[in-house]
Amino acid sequence: MNQINPAQNRDMSQADIDKLEKLKTGTTTIGIIIKDGVILATESQATAGFTIATKKAQKLFQINKYTGATIAGGVADCQYVVSQAQAMSRLEGVRFDKTPTVDYVANVVRNMLFRGRSYFYAFMIVGGYNHKEKVGKLFPIDFIGYMTDSENYVSLGSGSTFALGVLEGNWKPDLSTDEGVELVKQALTAARQRDAGSGYGVQIAKITKDGFEAVEGPLKD
Repeated sequence: MNQINPAQNRDMSQADIDKLEKLKTGTTTIGIIIKDGVILATESQATAGFTIATKKAQKLFQINKYTGATIAGGVADCQYVVSQAQAMSRLEGVRFDKTPTVDYVANVVRNMLFRGRSYFYAFMIVGGYNHKEKVGKLFPIDFIGYMTDSENYVSLGSGSTFALGVLEGNWKPDLSTDEGVELVKQALTAARQRDAGSGYGVQIAKITKDGFEAVEGPLKD
């Protein structure tokens, strides 16, 4: 399963499902596994209903040296969850004198959203490089804390249908970094051309054994 569908969760009420339907608009976020790690990507448009609120919304964040995240949903809620994940990652790093793994960060986010239980309107892709296993990992997480096992590729948001079509047709194991960057650009282009909620600039980062590196977007600037 490459796109999260929280409506499959038997504990969801109809009110939660209705909220989810409203939140499935307004962005395209992507994560893919490559040979040397992962690539995270998104576009830069933020909407408020039918209004484009900003063309320069930051939706890609660095959590620690080896982990990043993309966001979709309520901007304020997502920013809060990201800041808490960053803070808890720093505290864990101080406590054990090493950078927390992507698995740890993903579970922090999942637990936060699960405890909030639809209080935080945040859909996130947490991705990074796990040094112990020597692989990149991706964890899509929905707004009630549902998280899948690590995926090969994933897309969330209103443009995800179009992005997934490109990813499913072109992703393959052992993609190089350049091939991965080109693939997410193609997927974002498809989403921006067909989805009214996605648009403008792109934000891309790669995360390998050497750490988080912005490829394009505000984090690079």
